[in-house]
Amino acid sequence: MKKLILVFGVLGLLVIIACSDVKADESSKTDKKNSIEDIEPTKELSEDFKKYWYSGEAEITSYQLEQARYGQIRQGKAVLIYVTEDFLKKEQVKADRQNKDNIPVLKLNATKNFNTGIYPYSIMQSTFYPVTDNQHAIKVSSSIQEWCGHVYAQLNNREQFEIMSHSYFEGEADQDFTLNKAILENELWIKIRINPDDLPRGNIKIIPAFEYLRLRHKEIKAYSAKASLEKQNDSSVYTLEYPELNRTIRITFDYSFPYEIQGWTETFKSGFGSNANELTTKATKMKQIKSAYWNKNSNADEDLRGELGL
Repeated sequence: MKKLILVFGVLGLLVIIACSDVKADESSKTDKKNSIEDIEPTKELSEDFKKYWYSGEAEITSYQLEQARYGQIRQGKAVLIYVTEDFLKKEQVKADRQNKDNIPVLKLNATKNFNTGIYPYSIMQSTFYPVTDNQHAIKVSSSIQEWCGHVYAQLNNREQFEIMSHSYFEGEADQDFTLNKAILENELWIKIRINPDDLPRGNIKIIPAFEYLRLRHKEIKAYSAKASLEKQNDSSVYTLEYPELNRTIRITFDYSFPYEIQGWTETFKSGFGSNANELTTKATKMKQIKSAYWNKNSNADEDLRGELGL
């Protein structure tokens, strides 16, 4: 009788363990499903888009920059460089040769240069967004250099968002982690150029621009925000308001194709502790050219910088 009780006890324990494993496996599958992006149907490119963006040139636009940093406004320059290229799906880098498996992307390299007193800041963000406008950016990277040191962060869009971040600041040092997929502020600057009518609106979850998160030492994650799109005469204004971050960004762009970005403002608290006060970063369009800049690397080509007011 004791042996039977022991046998049934063991069997009961095995059933409990098995059920627990099933639940854990189902939970894992649910989490995995939630982390995998729903790829929307491919959107057909217009003839205007093909003619403008596949001309063999990049669009380069310079902006007069008033950058809030350390509780003061700094004068500088910003540049937005948009260009199409083929992207490798697995390695997530630029493809050297054409292949049917390549992902056509519209790339944005966004740069800022300004000084804080004696020392300079140099910021660059790169975003690679599919021209089919049917999924999140494939990759985002951001680097910030200044005399104290430099910071680098990168997102790769795979089964989840894979984040790698390196910093000289204590508490941020070297990080590798994953996030469930969400809207990326970085990708919206390209979505504007492809299909602004499809920009997300209302109450959303969004990962703020990497530049902002690293400069303000905020956790890289999705935050609640309110998004709106307003048409004003010949232009549109896209606004993102982050209540938790006390931050608002407004991007002004042309109402009609190719939806050129005329400028932007970003209001947030600048400075630290009791010295923090609300300031507004502002970028105003200066000049724009179309150029195959990768071939313009001789001393004689420096005149093109003059055309851009740089």
